[in-house]
Amino acid sequence: MLRHPTAPASGWLPVSPCGPGCQPPSDGARAPLVLARLCGLAAVLVAALAGVGLLPGRARAHWLRTCYRAVLLCCGVRLRVAGELGDGGELLAVNHLSWIEVLAVGTLRPLRMVAKREMGDWPAIGGVARRSGALFVDRAGLRGLRATVAATADALREGADVAVFPEGTTWCGAAAGPFRRAVFQAAIDAGAPVRPVAVVMRLPSGERATAAAFIGEQTLWDSLMRVLRLPGLDCELTVLPALPPSSDRRELARSAGDAVAAVTGVPHPATRRRHRAPLAA
Repeated sequence: MLRHPTAPASGWLPVSPCGPGCQPPSDGARAPLVLARLCGLAAVLVAALAGVGLLPGRARAHWLRTCYRAVLLCCGVRLRVAGELGDGGELLAVNHLSWIEVLAVGTLRPLRMVAKREMGDWPAIGGVARRSGALFVDRAGLRGLRATVAATADALREGADVAVFPEGTTWCGAAAGPFRRAVFQAAIDAGAPVRPVAVVMRLPSGERATAAAFIGEQTLWDSLMRVLRLPGLDCELTVLPALPPSSDRRELARSAGDAVAAVTGVPHPATRRRHRAPLAA
């Protein structure tokens, strides 16, 4: 089974203290609805795998956007988007709660994701991620981080939008982690704007839906079933004004975190300053 990482902090590996205590008991949708949602998901996954294997680049990217929307619909997730992206070549900095906002951001336009290396090994999902042009990073150490930053900068120079989740791991939504600054070096190297994107999950009642977060010792299957049992879920994406690239990635990360926090109401603490050479591409 695929487990959410909860290893102790080591090297660059981010760790969230969020766990089962952050989530209320699951008592939502009835079994027939959950079964219908699962059947729909299975059909969409088969279609997605077929499409990414047969379609050429641009058509594949648009097909994946359609599949992302279909997955959210099958899961009972209603997507709400405020604001618009720019003309391309932006680094999208998104707060991280679950796998849900990864799909939600993917519906905005064809883009590339910076994802954890383990995702590339996941059954089915890993194949889709690789074919979609995901850029993988090893969160357990600094080895390969420079290469990931350089590849991200290259993608931005080529005009691609790249989505990153700078907290490095998921949080419950009632708390948030610092925006790690290393990946912002890619925007500086490419001279690309940073576009903060704020994510809030809500129940139909309007309450914040910490039940939708992927945290603690949950497996991906556990998280999926918890979401499927919810009576409904709103995923709110707020696309915020772009930040121009600066010469200080720490300041850029802080500004992006502050912009997201202004929407979510949950502050992102600053990272501790370390004395080390800059991550130049």
